[in-house]
Amino acid sequence: MWQLVVEAPFEQDIELAVIDDEGVHALVFPCLRTAGGWANAVTGEMLDVHPTHWRYWQAERRQASDLH
Repeated sequence: MWQLVVEAPFEQDIELAVIDDEGVHALVFPCLRTAGGWANAVTGEMLDVHPTHWRYWQAERRQASDLH
């Protein structure tokens, strides 16, 4: 179940839903909320994203078709 991004935990693998030029969609990699912003949990790279919602990352989840 998707939750408000302001309630996202810090330093845990989560799935983010974002708004970009393509509309609203879930990122296909786990993310981390850090004190400095959002990071790719796999690479550690800081992300320039505008998340709207989050849920706990599940490795077997391949797409977020239930987002809409």
